Amino acid sequence: MDVFSRTFLPAAAEAGVALPTVSRHLPVVRRCVEADETTVLVGRCLRPEAPLSGEFMLVLTHRRLVVTQETKVLHRLRLHLNANLRHLSNVTWSPTASRTALDLAATAVDGVRERFRMRLSSPDTMWHTDGLLRQVFHKQHALAA
Repeated sequence: MDVFSRTFLPAAAEAGVALPTVSRHLPVVRRCVEADETTVLVGRCLRPEAPLSGEFMLVLTHRRLVVTQETKVLHRLRLHLNANLRHLSNVTWSPTASRTALDLAATAVDGVRERFRMRLSSPDTMWHTDGLLRQVFHKQHALAA
């Protein structure tokens, strides 16, 4: 079993993503990441500016951000974003007022500002997710400097 497989399922379980959801999204995500990449964060999310566009699943490794979309009506899957972290700029995240969601935004290489809201189970989970994002993106910032 490769590194991605060993780290993806525990990260999905930690995020509370149901196994059927993971099984549906995994083939799309698998095509985007290398076998030696470590999964840092998995989570379901929505796009605040397009709430009817369906649900998204975000997968963050130390090298890549992959977001897949599942449409509401037909439950079709498609790749929404597949970006090397070096190609993302102005990455920001902030907790919502309730502390049970985290808004993540980044500008992709094509100039499009992508925004996602991750719903989390508790304020503790929000702080844990904040720490994981800090670990990955501050490391990328330090490498770029």
